[in-house]
Amino acid sequence: MRIQVRRTGGFAGIERHAEVDTSARADASEVHALAERAVAEGRDTPPIGVPDGFSYQLTVDGRTVYCSDPRLTEAQSQLISLVLKEGL
Repeated sequence: MRIQVRRTGGFAGIERHAEVDTSARADASEVHALAERAVAEGRDTPPIGVPDGFSYQLTVDGRTVYCSDPRLTEAQSQLISLVLKEGL
């Protein structure tokens, strides 16, 4: 499973992008379940965020959804942290 996260906005307006491929991960099934929950809880169109907040584009195996601060679900927050921390 390929998981991509694109973060935009924030005070400085700096965009960040990272990607994780779960095929070689020992915890792949857990990450898959987390990604599926995060995508199911996302929106098909970008939501209106808050000033200086982050907006996110999550793409999991070609399906893209959107979410933003401060209304991230727990699954979205965990997935975003995982991918931005470990991604390339």
